[in-house]
Amino acid sequence: MSESAPPVEEQAASVQKIQTLLAAKDDTSRFVGLALLKSVLDNTPELRNDEEAIVSLWASIPPKFLERLIRTGSKQKGPDSSHKNSNDMLDLAVSVLHTFAALLPETAKQDPKLLDRIPQLVACLLHCSDDTTRLALETLVSLISQPDGARVFATVQDLSPLTEIASSQPLALDTLLYAWLNAMTATADKPSLRSKIDSTIGSLVSSFKGTDAVTLLGFLASLLPRLEPEVLPSSPKWLPPLGKFIRDLVISRPTATGRAAFTNLSAALLEAYPFQAPQLLFAEQGNKSENPFSYLLINLVLVDLRATLPTLLAQLNSPEYALVAHRLASAFNVVSHFIGYLLRSMDSTDDENSLPWVISPDLLLKLRKSVSETLSLTTEYLRDRWDASVAGAMGLHPDARAGTADTAAGSHLTLAWDSKSESAADDPLILAAIRALAIWLREDDNDLLRKEAAGLSDMLVELYSRRDGKQGTLDFRRPVLVAFEGIVVEKKGREAFLENGGWQALAGDLLSILESSSSDENDAARGVEVVRVLLQIAEAEQPGPREAWMDVVTRVAAWYVPEAKQSSVVEECQVAALQLVTTLLVNTHPGVQKRYVHSTGAVLGIAGQLKGRVKGDKALEEALEDVLETLAALS
Repeated sequence: MSESAPPVEEQAASVQKIQTLLAAKDDTSRFVGLALLKSVLDNTPELRNDEEAIVSLWASIPPKFLERLIRTGSKQKGPDSSHKNSNDMLDLAVSVLHTFAALLPETAKQDPKLLDRIPQLVACLLHCSDDTTRLALETLVSLISQPDGARVFATVQDLSPLTEIASSQPLALDTLLYAWLNAMTATADKPSLRSKIDSTIGSLVSSFKGTDAVTLLGFLASLLPRLEPEVLPSSPKWLPPLGKFIRDLVISRPTATGRAAFTNLSAALLEAYPFQAPQLLFAEQGNKSENPFSYLLINLVLVDLRATLPTLLAQLNSPEYALVAHRLASAFNVVSHFIGYLLRSMDSTDDENSLPWVISPDLLLKLRKSVSETLSLTTEYLRDRWDASVAGAMGLHPDARAGTADTAAGSHLTLAWDSKSESAADDPLILAAIRALAIWLREDDNDLLRKEAAGLSDMLVELYSRRDGKQGTLDFRRPVLVAFEGIVVEKKGREAFLENGGWQALAGDLLSILESSSSDENDAARGVEVVRVLLQIAEAEQPGPREAWMDVVTRVAAWYVPEAKQSSVVEECQVAALQLVTTLLVNTHPGVQKRYVHSTGAVLGIAGQLKGRVKGDKALEEALEDVLETLAALS
């Protein structure tokens, strides 16, 4: 009775037989060897896990043979018997590549024999069966995830096979997404990549005509915000048809997936194309209807926000939170851009280059009520989310939260009710919500909403103080300043601002900007906005500025004026600081004014120096002249 060979010996014999067949001179033997190889790999887990054997088997496959199989299988098929043989060749070649792309170690995936198949895999897509198409796309995704693979993909001239199947094969869009994002960092030829992206997106838009284009919108919503400025197509011709896709989807009562797609893409387009996109999304195109598109779009976005925010806290640690939060952040960003477009439309009504009016007064009133209700609900959510993040359960002393728990998602305070992976201060949704709330608080005379928002002052001051926008953190400072412009209009808002250290936080930032040796224009622009808020506080305080605020006077008086000419934004910030000092001195008690007589003289000298620098800027000249006259009357 014969005894069967041990599995190890059987495996060695199979490998040896496969390598012998693959080394043969005729393609028939090689084809049999390749087919046997695929069968053995599919049915031998031990071999699949043997990294050394996998590398050895891959080395046994002649690269030109693989190339011929794919090329022959990709030829136009005739009605004869060669049709099936060609299909078999293509199916086997793609299947083998798919297997090795999954099993080879990462270092071996840089092998040119594997990467050089990328152009052929793209070219064969139109000739594959559905199953083989899926395998080819999965193989491409695996290969282009490597920088070298993305570089090879960027050299492929004809991407039409991918664009033609994209409407029926969503993985084709994933292939383009990963390829372009990786090629963006792997290639030095940015203009060529930008041109390729531009033309390919144009082809995709054409391929999706006659469909709802939901997958295309989702793909572009993911791609555009991640493209570097050097790679992002400028003024592309596919923007108008893309805008039509969005309009058709909004009007067609879309599914949840469709709503997420048009919301995310609308926000992405408004950020990427701030001049063209608002016209596409907010201005009426062609025939006017009873309910213009902009009204339908914003109304749908607001309804989504109101429906989702009340249950969002319960989803913080759910797998779905990231997608939901991204959609809501996009919704808030769309609202912010829409408000901005409305304001620009109203400001430009007498201008020959005025923006198209987007909505009738009666619908605008309806939207105003809807926006206010949505943002009122937003203040409630922000309050609850912030309390969950920093205060934990109600009634507990802060010392009760001193301990931390270590989980797979990292360390977090034991009694904090917040996301395990991302705090409120790191959540883009919070930034988007504050940005939308801020611009509405400043521009809309809604006393009730401003009083509600005053209850967020502690959160706003904390976010302003702890986030500087560097090292990947979110920068809340500009939206917070815009929010406070609206909040401090109300007495309750001013009180909340001061009680929560708002003056110290903003004044400290202003002084650091003024005293900085570098003249950063973004910082200077923020300094101007800081003064705008602090001036409202200083002018409204009765019977006059608080003693602690006068530190701003002494610090500015000791400031050394740079000798070199500064940019107009930096000079505006410097003049604004002098205006704040002037307001503090004028509004304080006469006895206090006498104590600051030396500082007043120093500020006069600084104003005189700056006046000689800002010649030609009428607004700054007039502001400095006012400062000089006012302070001269005090000294």
